[in-house]
Formats: sequence, C-alpha cells, structure tokens
Amino acid sequence: MAPSIVIETIPIDGLTLLRREPVEDNRGSLDRVFDIDLAASLVPGFSVAQVNHTVTVGRGTVRGLHYQIPPLADAKILTCLRGRIFDVVVDLRRGSPTFLAWHGVELAGMDGVSVVVPTGLAHGYQLLDDSCELLYVHGERYHQSSEGGVHPEDPMLGVRWPEEISRMSDRDHNHSMLDSDWTGIES
Repeated sequence: MAPSIVIETIPIDGLTLLRREPVEDNRGSLDRVFDIDLAASLVPGFSVAQVNHTVTVGRGTVRGLHYQIPPLADAKILTCLRGRIFDVVVDLRRGSPTFLAWHGVELAGMDGVSVVVPTGLAHGYQLLDDSCELLYVHGERYHQSSEGGVHPEDPMLGVRWPEEISRMSDRDHNHSMLDSDWTGIES
C-alpha cells in the first residue's frame, strides 16, 4: 500500500499544500515526502536541481522573505522535518490578481504537510519552537546573482508574524522596503 497525498489549493495561484498520509503498521511508518510526477503536474517542467536542509534556532527567528529572479527563478517544495514554524509566501508576480498578497500556514515536523511554492513568490518562515529543520527540494540551483528579498516587516505586505521577531540575518534585515512604484517581478 502506498502513502496517499491530498492536494489543497490556496487562493494564491499555484501555491499548493500537499497533505501526505503515511502508511503505518507495527514497524512504524512510510511517508512519501517527494514525488517528481506530482511535482511536475503542479509546477510544469519541474525537475530537481538542488535539495537543501536548514537548521534554524531561536523561537521568533525569521528567515526570508527570499526569491530568485528570472531567468533563474526557483520553484520549491518544502517540508518541516522537526519543530514548528509559521510559513509565509508572498505573491510578487507582476500582473498577478493576488499581487502582494501573502499566505501563512503553521507547519510542524511529522505533520505530513509540504508547501509547493511556484516561481515569482517570496518565501520565509518564523520559528514557533526553539529549533526546527526544513527540507527544500528546489527546481533551480541557488544563484547569488539572481537572489532577491523583501524585508519581513515591510508595511506594504503587512505580514502578521505570530511572534515578535527575535532575530534575522543581516541580509534579511537590510532588504529594502517596497514602495508604491514597485511593479513586481516577471514570473
């Protein structure tokens, strides 16, 4: 018997939650964390270019909001392996009907949920525990020359982080705030 996956769409076009239901027996469980055919059906042309594992410490810590610009834009599928986070995705696609809208969802290790983030969306998260681990399956390699970011406290976005931000990297802290002339990124 194979694990099943329920696909849940979010009001931001292309943003998807995968709710996995592992197979369990007296030995333990089997969970299919990634399936290339499913990924390619949700993000046309998706192929695995890189897999990253992050460990983050400090309740209230924020990583993000990060993205890559075309032609090296990056779709990704992420899964929380340990701890709890508040995961945030922001639509930065020029002309999108949900431009600058954000969506947040709590993820916890072993909850069986993965988030599919298409290109043109920024991603970040906040720790709700003292430490967490995330697994990222990327459709494009990291390219420093193509990286972009939005300040996590940008008032134009109005992300409601559940905790006071206790720390973030210098890079994330130094991201510029958006202004009314900013038209987004090509997706």
